[in-house]
Amino acid sequence: MSAARPLATLRTFAVIAALPLLLTACGYGSDATDDSKQTEVAADAKKLSADEVKIGYFPNLTHATALVGVQEGLLQKELGGTTIKASTFNAGPSEIEALNARSIDIGWIGPSPAINGYTKSGGKNLRIIGGSASGGVKLVVNPAKIKSLDDVKGKKIATPQLGNTQDVAFLNWIAEQGWKVDAESGGGDVSVVRTDNKVTPDAYKSGSIDGAWVPEPTASKLVAEGGKVLLDEADLWPDKKFVITNIIVRQDFLKEHPDVVEAVLRGSVKTNEWINANPDKAKASANKALEELSGKALPAEVIDPAWKSITFLDDPLASTLNTEADHAVKAGLLEKPDLKGIYNLRPLNKVLKAEGKDEVDDAGLGAE
Repeated sequence: MSAARPLATLRTFAVIAALPLLLTACGYGSDATDDSKQTEVAADAKKLSADEVKIGYFPNLTHATALVGVQEGLLQKELGGTTIKASTFNAGPSEIEALNARSIDIGWIGPSPAINGYTKSGGKNLRIIGGSASGGVKLVVNPAKIKSLDDVKGKKIATPQLGNTQDVAFLNWIAEQGWKVDAESGGGDVSVVRTDNKVTPDAYKSGSIDGAWVPEPTASKLVAEGGKVLLDEADLWPDKKFVITNIIVRQDFLKEHPDVVEAVLRGSVKTNEWINANPDKAKASANKALEELSGKALPAEVIDPAWKSITFLDDPLASTLNTEADHAVKAGLLEKPDLKGIYNLRPLNKVLKAEGKDEVDDAGLGAE
């Protein structure tokens, strides 16, 4: 199966349910969960322009392109002798920190942290270079305490991290109900409790939260604990499609190593193709990757419904990005951004064209 082998593991668990998280104006957190692994390559494999490429992603099924791509060796195959060094993170703001610190070169990440990272650096640090997934986000609640959407008012609802994609989506939904919440503290008509996805199920079981707006597989873990899906975020979007996972790159890395970036994108496209052609094998591969990262595979009652709710695709669904940016503005986490230049889809479209696939559009937000 995979040529990947863990070399070292460094885990930092930050439980932020009890106290408000102190963040910079960017909304970035420092609670990364860094599970590093480096892939093995054949001794005679030809290197590209870099000895290694450092990639980041989450141990979430919404990042299955990266999970499966590494697990099955599909990314490494395209990189030849250029080694992959992979690290995982709990949520996007932490991954943006790693990108800015040059700890990673390319990352799979949600749209809100990508927007923040782009705008706070004046458009200098990163580019979105591809899509990966849509869907896979749900509001799951304790049915004994919350029986309708109106009942969410006054309850404690978890999101993964202040400023991450699910946090912004939930804050926007709260505002649409006419309720008030202070974005940074999470206090107000609903208590928004920022909690690491790893500990959210335990927080739910203990009763310290009444529900959570979270990505898969955390959502289905809560359902397995007796939670009820009150809302699927896909139902809030036209055609039930919205970007949940993008691929981003440091601009200097793209400039210095375009061949490496193109190889990673080619591996991502081929991984998505393999996932969609072999859904059961891909689901098992993603589960094995999660087991290696967490020490425990997901049971069928968790992974089966979770997997069905996610669509894996190469299109970054750029037209939904402005909407998600508007949500962050409304929440008070972001000033109205100028997103012109946030995308560079030329390398991806080159790969797609070579593979005989349709090119994708940047919705007028592409780099010159």
